[in-house]
Amino acid sequence: MTFLKDRSLKKLDGLLMSRVKSSGQFVVPGQKLGVIEEFMPDSGTYVKDGYIYSSSVGYVLIDFVNKKVSVYPVARNINVPRIGSIIIGWVTGVQNSSATVQIIKVGRKFLPGHFTGIIHISDVSHRYLDNMYDAFRIGDLIRAKVISDKNKTFHLTTKDENLGVLYAFCSQCGGILIKRRSLRCTVCGNIEKRKIASDYGKEAL
Repeated sequence: MTFLKDRSLKKLDGLLMSRVKSSGQFVVPGQKLGVIEEFMPDSGTYVKDGYIYSSSVGYVLIDFVNKKVSVYPVARNINVPRIGSIIIGWVTGVQNSSATVQIIKVGRKFLPGHFTGIIHISDVSHRYLDNMYDAFRIGDLIRAKVISDKNKTFHLTTKDENLGVLYAFCSQCGGILIKRRSLRCTVCGNIEKRKIASDYGKEAL
């Protein structure tokens, strides 16, 4: 019985330590903080499908006595995506009608945390697009504009001439695609389609 009690105490100590470490963690809007079975949501948070998320850029504060979790906001002038922001990001997923983007820069400044954007097929180009694979592929570096932050998600567009893919890589061999009349792989010669920005291949990170 003593052995089982000691194991339970060690397990509890480990759980508490992991939560203490998470208190003070830097978080961004939409980042998951916990479940409502464990904590009550407090300032700087919101609940969706039983999970507690951060609604602010700031630091997690966990009140173990009252079982509350909140986010202490940082200064308002911190560099985060906002409606109208021009962002740089990597395409991390592509489906028939949308693509997901990991946002790494707003303007010329790198971001302090993890931000994700979504581009719907209707926001890619002024021209008709049959599927997203003709515009983006996983690994592409793109420039886009934030047009909405509805439901704590950054919705992006690449409709302007200076928006779109900045660097792309061959889906066959991974070689970089260079712009001639079309995008051609420097290694295997494969030709691919993208929605490219007007300054494709010239962006300096």
